[in-house]
Amino acid sequence: MQKRTLGNSGLDVSAIGLGCMGMSQSYGQPMETADAVHLIRAAFDRGITFFDTAEVYGPFTNEEVVGEALQPIRDQVVIATKFGIDIAGTARHDGMDSRPQHIRDVVEASLRRLRTDHIDLLYQHRVDPVVPIEEVAGAVKDLISQGKVKHFGLSEAGVRTIRRAHAVQPVAAVQSEYSLWWREPEEAILPVLEELGIGFVPFSPLGKGFLTGAIDASTTFDSSDFRNT
Repeated sequence: MQKRTLGNSGLDVSAIGLGCMGMSQSYGQPMETADAVHLIRAAFDRGITFFDTAEVYGPFTNEEVVGEALQPIRDQVVIATKFGIDIAGTARHDGMDSRPQHIRDVVEASLRRLRTDHIDLLYQHRVDPVVPIEEVAGAVKDLISQGKVKHFGLSEAGVRTIRRAHAVQPVAAVQSEYSLWWREPEEAILPVLEELGIGFVPFSPLGKGFLTGAIDASTTFDSSDFRNT
């Protein structure tokens, strides 16, 4: 397996990562925990060391699965997770919650579920329209200084947000959808990341499965699979 370094961060990851969301939601019925753990460990055996999850996947259950699977090999892998979704519905603005105290609370809970003392790459899941990105970056910077987080990331962020965040706490990686059928990051995001020395992590590089050759016009999905839309 080839390796990549995410921008200037020094964070080395396998060239292929494993997005774990679909084990717990969105792609049909959730996997049994034992099967998901087996899949994650089989991916590691094949050279994958970069695993992506989030508190909202499940919610919460995906982090638990990832934590159980990777605990025996924790020092050999990179775990990315995310904050910023208002799961409890208490923030009352656009489904987002990146208030600094909420970020701190989420990280403590994620650390417990992931069975680890640090998160390698912590993304803001979506940009919060109410909380200034400088406050978000500052909260993550504090967590990095405490050793609970190693690197800061952004997901689905625009150019202005990336620049403002990076000025407070260097951004290691930006995650956005990118594939042969969704090439929007090429328009503005990739040049800025190259300029600033930020890594790029594409999600759904195989078009949510549609670019694998396993799906054709006769394919049907489970009623809970979001690809029905």
